Amino acid sequence: MTREEMLKIKAERGYSAAQLSEYTGVPLGTLTKILSGQTKNPRVDTMKQIEDFFRQRSWLPGDLYSYQGEEIPKREIPGYSPETGENTPWMLCEKAIAYGAPLKEQGEYTFSDLEKLPEGRLYELIDGMLFDMATPSWIHQKIGEEVFLAIHQHIRDHKGKCMVSLAPVGIFLDGNRDSTYVIPDLFVVCDRSKLRKDSILGAPDFVLEVISPSTAAKDKIVKATKYMDAGVREYWIIDPYKNKLVVYDYSRPQTHILPLEGKYAIGIFEEELLIDLDRIREIIEEFESIEP
Repeated sequence: MTREEMLKIKAERGYSAAQLSEYTGVPLGTLTKILSGQTKNPRVDTMKQIEDFFRQRSWLPGDLYSYQGEEIPKREIPGYSPETGENTPWMLCEKAIAYGAPLKEQGEYTFSDLEKLPEGRLYELIDGMLFDMATPSWIHQKIGEEVFLAIHQHIRDHKGKCMVSLAPVGIFLDGNRDSTYVIPDLFVVCDRSKLRKDSILGAPDFVLEVISPSTAAKDKIVKATKYMDAGVREYWIIDPYKNKLVVYDYSRPQTHILPLEGKYAIGIFEEELLIDLDRIREIIEEFESIEP
C-alpha cells in the first residue's frame, strides 16, 4: 500500500493523526513524518503495521473520540474490557480530564499538563498521548524485584558504572521535558549524565516491562516502537499470563520469544549476566496459588 493510498483511506474514514496513531500503535511523530513524506524510506515493519490496520480493521470509525465526558460505545476494540470500561488508549484522555487535565486531543498533551493532575495516580505520556497507569500488582512487584536484585548484584560485583532502578522513577525518553514521559517497571541507565534528581533525561540502555492484560497492547506495540526510536538498546517484556519472555535486541536488531525456562542473558552486559527464568516462573506459580 502506498502513502497516497493510506492518505486517501485516512481522509475517507475521517481519522485524525492522533486517532490513527492510537489505532495502529505507531508513535504520532513517526506516523506524521511518514504520511507527510518527510520520511523517505520508512521501516518495512512500521509500514506493515499501518497497512494491516487499514486492511483488517475498517470497522473502527473515525468519529470514535469523545472528549466531553460522554460514554464511548462498547465496541469490539482491541484491549477494551466491557466489564471495567478501562484501558483503551482513546478512553484515557477522558479519564485524565476527570482528574484535572485540560481538554485536549490525544497527541497534544505535554508534561506540564501531566503535572496539573492530582497526586496519587500515575500517568505516562507518549508522543503527546496520555495513558493512565494501573496500580502494580503483587506479581509485577515480585518479578521486578527478582530481576532488579540480579542486575544490582552483577553491577556491584563488576564495579560497573550502570545503575538499575524500579518504578516509579520516570524517564523523559526523548531527552527533553516535553511530550514523552514513561515509567517502566525496571530500567538500566549506563550514561550517568542522563541522571536527574527526580527522573532520567534520555533513553536508558535496558528496559523491562511486566505486562498485564490491560497494558499488553501498549507495552508490545506503542512502547516497543517508542523505545526503539528513542535509542533503548534492549527491551524485555515478561508476560506472566502466557509464561513468555519477549526480547527486543535493538542493537542487532533481533526479536526473541521464549518460554520462562532455564536462564537467559541480558545483552547489554555482554551476556555475562544470566536471569533465572525458572525462578520467575516459580513466582508466577506462587501468585496463581494465592486466594483472590
